[in-house]
Amino acid sequence: MDVTISNPLVDRLNHYVELTTAERVVLAGLQAERRKMKAGEQVVVETRASDEMFVLQSGWLYASTVLEGGARQILRIHHPGNIVNVSCLAWSRVAATITSATAAVVSPFHRKALSDIFAHHPRLAALLFGVATMENVALCDRLKSLGRTDGRARIATLLLELLSRRDLTEGQAGADVLDLFLSQSEIADAVGLTKVHVNRLLREMTDTGLIQREGRHVNIPDKAALVAISGFVNRHADLATDWYPTQT
Repeated sequence: MDVTISNPLVDRLNHYVELTTAERVVLAGLQAERRKMKAGEQVVVETRASDEMFVLQSGWLYASTVLEGGARQILRIHHPGNIVNVSCLAWSRVAATITSATAAVVSPFHRKALSDIFAHHPRLAALLFGVATMENVALCDRLKSLGRTDGRARIATLLLELLSRRDLTEGQAGADVLDLFLSQSEIADAVGLTKVHVNRLLREMTDTGLIQREGRHVNIPDKAALVAISGFVNRHADLATDWYPTQT
């Protein structure tokens, strides 16, 4: 891989620090392989053994788990530039099923590849750790939304979260039109509502002007209004990097 060429993972990390050539070379090594996924195809399956992680190059993935009674809860939605199945760093079995929401391309790499990064590229290791911590904070925000807000606020939180993630890698920061590649069933599983309830709330939000919809395109004419009803905090805009080791 030509390290001078941009890719989603480099774009995402470069948002927080300017990557060196050496760091780009290491990241290129993680992305040497490409694996195409069809929409609906499972990347990894909950409870099965896995020691692989994946860089998402294109498309959307989501991580989900099956609850008692067979209901599905979508835990995370992954965009290009995300490293997925990070739980394999702690456990030998998959913590959540990861499924392609759209056709996607992933780059698999063995978790042992991170050993070299931690040993020889401490600033890059700190950056990856910081991003993983950010993801956990964003997940806590979603849990708060699911447990303490109404359905409209949950959907607003989801839309704003997707928009903030998109802005990191797709060069559309400031554009408030989102391509929503999730079905209403998938949205329902992400926000803990029924499909019927999601359909009604989306219509209400459209009728009141909170959002505008045309096919899968969702325009957010007044982002502040969605923030006001959801309390959303953009966890992806900034990252504290002042404590990182000096790059040599």
